[in-house]
Amino acid sequence: MLFGPSLLQTAGRMLTAPIFITGGLSAVKDPAGKAAMAESTLDTMREYVPGLPDDNELLVRINGGVQILAGATLVFGIKPRLSALTLAGSLIPTTLAGHSFWEMEGGEAKAHQTQFSKNLAALGGLMLIAGSGDNSKAIEEAANKAAKKAAKKAEKAALKQA
Repeated sequence: MLFGPSLLQTAGRMLTAPIFITGGLSAVKDPAGKAAMAESTLDTMREYVPGLPDDNELLVRINGGVQILAGATLVFGIKPRLSALTLAGSLIPTTLAGHSFWEMEGGEAKAHQTQFSKNLAALGGLMLIAGSGDNSKAIEEAANKAAKKAAKKAEKAALKQA
Protein backbone atom coordinates (compact mmCIF):
# COMPACT_ATOMS: atom_id res chain seq x y z
CA MET A 1 0.00 0.00 0.00
CA LEU A 2 1.52 3.31 -1.13
CA PHE A 3 0.20 5.52 1.68
CA GLY A 4 0.44 3.11 4.60
CA PRO A 5 0.92 3.96 8.24
CA SER A 6 4.70 4.04 7.96
CA LEU A 7 4.73 6.67 5.20
CA LEU A 8 2.12 8.75 7.01
CA GLN A 9 4.06 8.55 10.27
CA THR A 10 7.26 9.61 8.51
CA ALA A 11 5.49 12.53 6.84
CA GLY A 12 3.90 13.51 10.16
CA ARG A 13 7.26 13.52 11.92
CA MET A 14 8.88 15.55 9.15
CA LEU A 15 6.05 18.09 9.11
CA THR A 16 5.99 18.45 12.90
CA ALA A 17 9.69 19.16 13.45
CA PRO A 18 10.40 22.40 11.51
CA ILE A 19 8.40 24.63 13.86
CA PHE A 20 10.64 23.52 16.71
CA ILE A 21 13.84 23.93 14.72
CA THR A 22 12.97 27.47 13.59
CA GLY A 23 11.67 28.41 17.04
CA GLY A 24 14.81 27.01 18.62
CA LEU A 25 17.03 28.95 16.24
CA SER A 26 15.15 32.15 17.07
CA ALA A 27 15.58 31.52 20.81
CA VAL A 28 19.30 30.85 20.47
CA LYS A 29 19.94 33.90 18.28
CA ASP A 30 17.77 36.44 20.10
CA PRO A 31 16.68 35.26 23.57
CA ALA A 32 15.98 38.67 25.16
CA GLY A 33 12.27 39.01 24.30
CA LYS A 34 11.49 35.41 25.13
CA ALA A 35 13.45 35.67 28.39
CA ALA A 36 11.42 38.71 29.44
CA MET A 37 8.14 36.90 28.66
CA ALA A 38 9.34 33.78 30.50
CA GLU A 39 10.52 35.58 33.63
CA SER A 40 7.53 34.88 35.87
CA THR A 41 7.27 31.26 34.69
CA LEU A 42 10.98 30.70 35.26
CA ASP A 43 10.76 32.29 38.72
CA THR A 44 7.97 29.85 39.57
CA MET A 45 9.98 26.93 38.17
CA ARG A 46 12.94 27.89 40.35
CA GLU A 47 10.77 27.27 43.42
CA TYR A 48 10.40 23.63 42.35
CA VAL A 49 13.69 23.04 40.54
CA PRO A 50 16.58 23.97 42.80
CA GLY A 51 19.77 24.87 41.00
CA LEU A 52 18.03 26.28 37.95
CA PRO A 53 20.31 29.11 36.74
CA ASP A 54 19.22 32.69 37.40
CA ASP A 55 20.16 33.75 33.85
CA ASN A 56 16.84 33.69 31.96
CA GLU A 57 18.49 34.31 28.59
CA LEU A 58 20.74 31.30 29.15
CA LEU A 59 17.71 29.13 29.93
CA VAL A 60 15.91 30.36 26.81
CA ARG A 61 19.02 29.56 24.74
CA ILE A 62 19.31 26.09 26.29
CA ASN A 63 15.63 25.44 25.57
CA GLY A 64 16.19 26.65 22.00
CA GLY A 65 19.15 24.31 21.61
CA VAL A 66 17.09 21.40 22.90
CA GLN A 67 14.36 22.23 20.37
CA ILE A 68 16.88 22.41 17.51
CA LEU A 69 18.48 19.08 18.42
CA ALA A 70 15.25 17.21 19.16
CA GLY A 71 13.59 18.72 16.07
CA ALA A 72 16.47 17.60 13.85
CA THR A 73 16.47 14.08 15.27
CA LEU A 74 12.71 13.95 14.79
CA VAL A 75 13.03 14.97 11.12
CA PHE A 76 15.62 12.28 10.47
CA GLY A 77 13.80 9.59 12.46
CA ILE A 78 16.58 9.24 15.04
CA LYS A 79 14.93 8.07 18.26
CA PRO A 80 11.62 9.70 17.21
CA ARG A 81 9.75 8.75 20.36
CA LEU A 82 12.45 10.21 22.61
CA SER A 83 12.69 13.28 20.35
CA ALA A 84 8.93 13.82 20.57
CA LEU A 85 8.92 13.44 24.35
CA THR A 86 11.82 15.89 24.63
CA LEU A 87 9.99 18.42 22.47
CA ALA A 88 6.82 17.93 24.49
CA GLY A 89 8.76 18.57 27.69
CA SER A 90 10.19 21.72 26.15
CA LEU A 91 6.86 22.89 24.74
CA ILE A 92 4.93 22.89 28.01
CA PRO A 93 6.93 25.60 29.82
CA THR A 94 7.40 27.48 26.54
CA THR A 95 3.63 27.61 26.07
CA LEU A 96 2.92 28.65 29.64
CA ALA A 97 5.60 31.33 29.55
CA GLY A 98 4.89 32.68 26.09
CA HIS A 99 1.14 32.50 25.74
CA SER A 100 -0.43 33.19 29.15
CA PHE A 101 -3.55 34.67 27.56
CA TRP A 102 -5.42 34.52 30.87
CA GLU A 103 -3.23 37.38 32.09
CA MET A 104 -4.04 39.58 29.06
CA GLU A 105 -7.00 41.49 27.68
CA GLY A 106 -8.59 42.25 24.34
CA GLY A 107 -7.00 41.39 21.02
CA GLU A 108 -3.69 40.46 22.60
CA ALA A 109 -5.43 37.85 24.76
CA LYS A 110 -7.27 36.42 21.73
CA ALA A 111 -4.06 36.18 19.69
CA HIS A 112 -2.22 34.43 22.50
CA GLN A 113 -5.16 32.11 23.14
CA THR A 114 -4.94 31.04 19.50
CA GLN A 115 -1.19 30.44 19.82
CA PHE A 116 -1.78 28.55 23.07
CA SER A 117 -4.32 26.32 21.29
CA LYS A 118 -1.92 25.72 18.40
CA ASN A 119 0.76 24.66 20.87
CA LEU A 120 -1.71 22.26 22.48
CA ALA A 121 -2.34 20.78 19.04
CA ALA A 122 1.42 20.42 18.50
CA LEU A 123 1.68 18.78 21.93
CA GLY A 124 -1.03 16.32 20.89
CA GLY A 125 0.89 15.50 17.72
CA LEU A 126 4.08 14.96 19.70
CA MET A 127 2.23 12.65 22.08
CA LEU A 128 0.96 10.64 19.11
CA ILE A 129 4.51 10.32 17.78
CA ALA A 130 5.82 9.35 21.22
CA GLY A 131 3.09 6.73 21.58
CA SER A 132 3.49 5.23 18.13
CA GLY A 133 5.75 2.41 17.20
CA ASP A 134 5.98 -1.31 17.60
CA ASN A 135 5.17 -2.19 21.18
CA SER A 136 5.02 -5.94 20.55
CA LYS A 137 8.51 -6.54 21.99
CA ALA A 138 7.66 -4.68 25.20
CA ILE A 139 4.37 -6.56 25.47
CA GLU A 140 6.14 -9.89 24.91
CA GLU A 141 8.76 -9.07 27.57
CA ALA A 142 6.07 -8.10 30.07
CA ALA A 143 4.14 -11.31 29.36
CA ASN A 144 7.30 -13.42 29.80
CA LYS A 145 8.11 -11.67 33.09
CA ALA A 146 4.58 -12.24 34.36
CA ALA A 147 4.71 -15.90 33.32
CA LYS A 148 8.02 -16.45 35.14
CA LYS A 149 6.66 -14.77 38.26
CA ALA A 150 3.53 -16.92 38.16
CA ALA A 151 5.62 -20.06 37.66
CA LYS A 152 7.76 -19.21 40.71
CA LYS A 153 4.65 -18.67 42.84
CA ALA A 154 3.17 -21.96 41.65
CA GLU A 155 6.44 -23.77 42.41
CA LYS A 156 6.57 -22.30 45.94
CA ALA A 157 2.95 -23.28 46.53
CA ALA A 158 3.64 -26.83 45.33
CA LEU A 159 6.68 -27.14 47.63
CA LYS A 160 4.62 -25.97 50.61
CA GLN A 161 2.00 -28.64 49.92
CA ALA A 162 4.60 -31.40 49.53
